[in-house]
Amino acid sequence: MNISIVTTTQAAFLLNISTGRLRTLLNQGRVQGAHKIKRLWMIPLNHRGMPEIKSGSRGPEGTWNKLRRKAKTIVHVLRKTIDYNRDNKTSHPVVAVKVGDKKDYCHALKINGPCQIVYQPHQPNKSQAGGARLWIEVEPEVLVERKYFSNGDYGPPPEVVQQRSKLKKAEGRRQKRCDPATTTVASGSAPREGTRTKRGNAHQKRERAPKEAEEKIAYG
Repeated sequence: MNISIVTTTQAAFLLNISTGRLRTLLNQGRVQGAHKIKRLWMIPLNHRGMPEIKSGSRGPEGTWNKLRRKAKTIVHVLRKTIDYNRDNKTSHPVVAVKVGDKKDYCHALKINGPCQIVYQPHQPNKSQAGGARLWIEVEPEVLVERKYFSNGDYGPPPEVVQQRSKLKKAEGRRQKRCDPATTTVASGSAPREGTRTKRGNAHQKRERAPKEAEEKIAYG
């Protein structure tokens, strides 16, 4: 993209945010130099070839890209979500799009340039494609447009929610094992309430022995 002015779709792609989020920033006047020509926003690029976003007065710092992307866009299909939509008559997004560390989900995708389909039947791509064995790789400079159903379900697909839940539980179990406060050491563990220890039983026997001897003498 060797151009100095881009449209909303192109700017959102460069920033790696949704067009809806970018329109919010535009309406807030936070996109430097942006102006409208009829109904279209024209957004200038800075010396790094990126739209310039002004910092907000409130809230956390924005997560949009500050520099041109270098990582490829990785696209794969969520097969389990396709089955879930069919069985439950829902319309959750089934296309996963990952750029760098950021992953998004949509219902359809338009790739405006060359790409390649990669198939690795015995080496699933766990780091980029969620363990998929078939995915699409798109060069960093190629514009990828996410599409959404107007009446579709939004948010993370069910299988993604399940995966996150499993990871969260596994992390909780791992932290419990590593936490010394929750780890019982055999030598220093306190006995449960209402239970007798070996030492306590022996002590009670020693105390009981003289009493039993006295009783024998008294009744003998």
